[in-house]
Amino acid sequence: MNSPAPLPTTPESAPDYHIHALTGAATGSTRDLSGPLSAEITAAFAASPDGEIAVRSVDVNIPLLEKNDILAERNRGYFLGRGLTALNLVSSPGAGKTTLLERTLDEFGRQHRCAVLVGDLETDNDGQRLSRPHAPVAQITTGTVCHLDAGMIARAAQSIDLDGVRILFIENVGNLVCPASFDLGEQVRVVLLSTTEGEDKPLKYPPIFKSANLVLLTKVDVADVLGFKRDVAVENIRRIAPQAQIIQLSARTGEGMAEWYAFLQARAGRR
Repeated sequence: MNSPAPLPTTPESAPDYHIHALTGAATGSTRDLSGPLSAEITAAFAASPDGEIAVRSVDVNIPLLEKNDILAERNRGYFLGRGLTALNLVSSPGAGKTTLLERTLDEFGRQHRCAVLVGDLETDNDGQRLSRPHAPVAQITTGTVCHLDAGMIARAAQSIDLDGVRILFIENVGNLVCPASFDLGEQVRVVLLSTTEGEDKPLKYPPIFKSANLVLLTKVDVADVLGFKRDVAVENIRRIAPQAQIIQLSARTGEGMAEWYAFLQARAGRR
């Protein structure tokens, strides 16, 4: 019986995006997918004599988002099979994703092996900031695409060594609109709202907040200086996303970071 195929790649034509493993590059062959798959994907495997399924095997009449969802399901099975938890971090530009991850890798990442996939339109600046000897990091430059998609994650995940990784952070492109529609195969979606943005952001961009498992209210150390009303922001988050846990923190001062690490710890131990 053939073993499951590795993560699928994107179409035959050269992608418009680029992936650069900055630290912890994968060596040798990639590990096969394992873990539960949806009935649709299982049926596709059963119908394929060589056990392969990729984007090119999907009917072109299937809408773009449905194709993405198929790849996302494959990613999810791959991550589950490796025993890691993938978190998709989404926010407006400048909300503090990279600063948060820098401190997280330096503190939490010393005790639990983490990896990061970073998305930006251009440059590997954020990837370079996050590069650590103990944490595999790959930069995805998307060109003109304003979000990551499941195909990009499938390729990027195979570019780094995920052996022993318990937490995979996916730092999405700074945008609160497009990423809401694209499942990457993550188990947890984290939306950041900074105190520099205004308390009504959840009311203006409800889809992304409605999809959140966790909302991080960031840069709380400057809330008073900015006149930012934290209680109003929390009320707006709860109004739009009652399902989401809320953590208020500052990656600069350390306020709230223990609660963030406890959230990660609870997921790092899951198999």
